[in-house]
Amino acid sequence: MSVKRRFKQVDVFTAQPLKGNPLAVILEAEGLDDAQMQAIARWTNLSETTFVLPPTNPIADYLVRIFTPDYELPFAGHPTLGTAHALLETGLIPKTPGQLVQQCGVGLVPVNQLPEGGLAFGAPAVNITVLAPESVALLEDTLKNTPRASGFEAYIVDMGIRWLVVRMPSAEACLQLNVDAAALAELQKQTQVNGIAPYGPCLNDNTLDYELRALFIEQSQLVEDPVTGSANACLARVLAMLDFPDGGETSRQYRVRQGTQRQRDGRVFVRYEQGQPWIGGETCTIIDGTLTV
Repeated sequence: MSVKRRFKQVDVFTAQPLKGNPLAVILEAEGLDDAQMQAIARWTNLSETTFVLPPTNPIADYLVRIFTPDYELPFAGHPTLGTAHALLETGLIPKTPGQLVQQCGVGLVPVNQLPEGGLAFGAPAVNITVLAPESVALLEDTLKNTPRASGFEAYIVDMGIRWLVVRMPSAEACLQLNVDAAALAELQKQTQVNGIAPYGPCLNDNTLDYELRALFIEQSQLVEDPVTGSANACLARVLAMLDFPDGGETSRQYRVRQGTQRQRDGRVFVRYEQGQPWIGGETCTIIDGTLTV
């Protein structure tokens, strides 16, 4: 028997509707099995769909499962902020004032309500490795031999979802990048990354620090994600490794734009607290209703 379930579709990393990355949130997912969740995610056809369940960890405020149209993810960034936004909008009162705790495949992820508006999640721990020499040529094929920034390695960053973070000489070079889909598919297979995240510094805009893109093969098609919390979190961890190699009491913040090539205008702000990155942005609800499944 079909059940009416509370449903929201929210736009993440934007205060202006239709400029961010959409997320479907199934707020009452109890009773759905894995196959049904996957079928719903395939039907919404968004980069991710989340399913909210009661937590099994007493510290957490909720448990979330995150599905792409093809598979389940242990963690993703824009679903983390979008789900937290949807729950707060429906009246969830966090156990700790000002902070939600999300339970997901990588464990517990804190999400702070920001005084200036918006939300920020604490970037999960990562494992960072330099791209192996045998894969560098394949990366160059993927980039169609577009020059990367000199003096920077390409890093595989694993936080449950794996991004290959690649520095380009500038924001303009990042935006002009045209990747080879067949080479990218082989690169993803060889390195087991979810996609590549090229980024470049904004040299002519004092309101922004970096332009970032997130590209991957999904359902045999080249896809560019509009705005990607996990890729930004992976970048933040790489920058922390490069800028704060000894850890310690460090403080810094920067702003990223993403989605330009998708006619979006996603804005991500990153703040380090004692060397740990928090990935923030604003979110707005576009659709509020029920899903009958």
